[in-house]
Amino acid sequence: MTHDRTRLSCDIRPATPEMLPEILSLEEACFSSPWTRKMLESELMGNQFAHFLVAMQQEASSTGEKSAIVGYHCFWIVFEELRLMNLAVRESVRRQGIGTALAAEAFRVALNHAATRAVLEVRASNTPARFLYTTMGFIQVGTRPQYYSNPLEDAVLMEMNPLVMPSGRQNGPPCRAGGESTSTDSL
Repeated sequence: MTHDRTRLSCDIRPATPEMLPEILSLEEACFSSPWTRKMLESELMGNQFAHFLVAMQQEASSTGEKSAIVGYHCFWIVFEELRLMNLAVRESVRRQGIGTALAAEAFRVALNHAATRAVLEVRASNTPARFLYTTMGFIQVGTRPQYYSNPLEDAVLMEMNPLVMPSGRQNGPPCRAGGESTSTDSL
């Protein structure tokens, strides 16, 4: 499949409970062992450490323009640590900077909450995600054998210590933080 290499314009904002059906649909399209609706609800509304962002794009339809979720990122800030949990981008708009923008917004929020390091785990076979995280400054620090199921696969553990904002943004940011996500009090 070819990808349009033009940069996509979108807004990053906090997720709301009303967005759950669209987030769940994206989750199911992107992961072989997707989180359930109940798991997503728990992260969005019941986990004091969780933060949930969406990337919204304006799309034309027969009834006019509407906003659609093209990516989301669930991350935790636990004391001084940023934990990247789930990051998903709609397949048709991948490689346009949305994942990078969502992760960078998580870094900004975490730094504003005094986080000093970031950690994540990713499927060993997920080369695009591993490349993204490496270019952002993460290094591989270990593996968890047979951590993932469907299919059974190792998790690669990655860390950024110290946590810093990624440098070298090219062509400007594809997404801009909007709504309440620009205020650390609301996240």
